[in-house]
Amino acid sequence: MKKLLFVFTLTLLFAVNSKAQTSYKAAVGLGIDLYDSATFVGPSGKYFFSDNHVGQADLGFEDNATILTFLYSYHKQFVGAPGLRWYAGIGPSIILIDDFDNIFSLRPHAGLDFKIDGVPIVINFDWRPAIVLSDSGDGEAGAFGFGIQYAFN
Repeated sequence: MKKLLFVFTLTLLFAVNSKAQTSYKAAVGLGIDLYDSATFVGPSGKYFFSDNHVGQADLGFEDNATILTFLYSYHKQFVGAPGLRWYAGIGPSIILIDDFDNIFSLRPHAGLDFKIDGVPIVINFDWRPAIVLSDSGDGEAGAFGFGIQYAFN
């Protein structure tokens, strides 16, 4: 009986410890915004306002263009998968292009966020279609985001 109680206690402590290690408050790192005709690479950061509500800012660079993206996301943990969350949200984006009109768009997004257990690394991947609001530019249904970030508690 004592062995069973000991094993149960260790399992419970491991589960609580696992959960504590998978949460984080903020993260900064590298973001990649993949369009069909362009790939923007640059700094990315996210901040948890609460357990589920997250703000993210990305700054990306490409030949003769810069993109600024600000996203709001609702994050939710998968049951039984420590460190893995799904998220969905929306936010504005502006592409500043040399010698061309700027492109303003709305970016709904949905994806996965994985905090590696015991390591302060977060990896995320999402689908980010671009709904163009300005006169110039076309929408992009096949746009994706990828990020690797350092997590802060």
